Amino acid sequence: MNLQERINLLADIGHYISTENALLNEAKEQAYLHNNWFIPPFIELSLKNIAEGFLQKDKLEKWTAHYHLDDNITPRKVGVVMAGNIPLVGFHDFLCCFIAGHKQLIKLSSKDEILLKHIVEKMKSINSSCEAMIGFAEQLKSCDAYIATGSNNSARYFEHYFSKYPSIIRRNRTSVAVLDGNETVAELEKLADDVHQYFGLGCRNVTKIYVPNGYDFVPLLDALKKYQHFFEHHKYRNNYDYQLAIYLMNNLYYMTNDSIVLVENKNLFSPIGSLHYEFYPDAEALKSLLTKNQEVQAIVGKNFIPFGQSQQPGLMDYADAVDTMQFLLGL
Repeated sequence: MNLQERINLLADIGHYISTENALLNEAKEQAYLHNNWFIPPFIELSLKNIAEGFLQKDKLEKWTAHYHLDDNITPRKVGVVMAGNIPLVGFHDFLCCFIAGHKQLIKLSSKDEILLKHIVEKMKSINSSCEAMIGFAEQLKSCDAYIATGSNNSARYFEHYFSKYPSIIRRNRTSVAVLDGNETVAELEKLADDVHQYFGLGCRNVTKIYVPNGYDFVPLLDALKKYQHFFEHHKYRNNYDYQLAIYLMNNLYYMTNDSIVLVENKNLFSPIGSLHYEFYPDAEALKSLLTKNQEVQAIVGKNFIPFGQSQQPGLMDYADAVDTMQFLLGL
């Protein structure tokens, strides 16, 4: 397949996942039954963001033009280890490998092994040339390069196994928000999306907020009630109850709106059902500190990513700020 054929195919897939289809609906249902964190609204959200943010023909052509990508590339075999924390979380890596013209062998997470396989099958049904470019396997052997996403613990294993090869190894990351106390109700409700979408399991979810001294938390707690329906989800409710019990037993000060617990904590990563906060005295010093922190994936707030858009990355928004396309084209 040449570059234009790959772009056209991806645009067709963008249209496919944006429209009602019995086979796609079945795959969505199976994905939810396989992993109850993947509730239907969040599967739909992931597909919508992929279709609108990644799989538009004009966006794909602009993206590839940025790298002067053409058909003069020597295909390599790239092993891709995907995470499974949110639906189709590894799609951007898949997209980069495919659009670059490389062959890829994918190890899916057991938590997210339905949707991408369905999309790939659809691609193959449209253009059978995909068959030679995309494969799935439990063990990734004899690859020329690797892209692996996981926890800090699994990253150590990846570095050991893949140390002899060109590789991108990703670790735990999370996102934060910086508030100035003058946010509107609409902005705080959008921040609730950044916190709660995908139950807070993604690296682009806000798990900690920074607020000025004297900040009034009441409007924020009210805005976060937008997701009170999470209490109907037993996995989320169990996590909330567990964290609340820990705070009570340790006699920690906390605030809650009966759907999420806010606790003052310097840790960037907060458990499911909780949101950490920290007061800051100097906004500019905080900005400098956060932009240098390698555990921070995205920053939400005024002068940063707009509220409500943390889960809407574009084609040029690479995980860990490592340019995946540049890496692949340099193989």
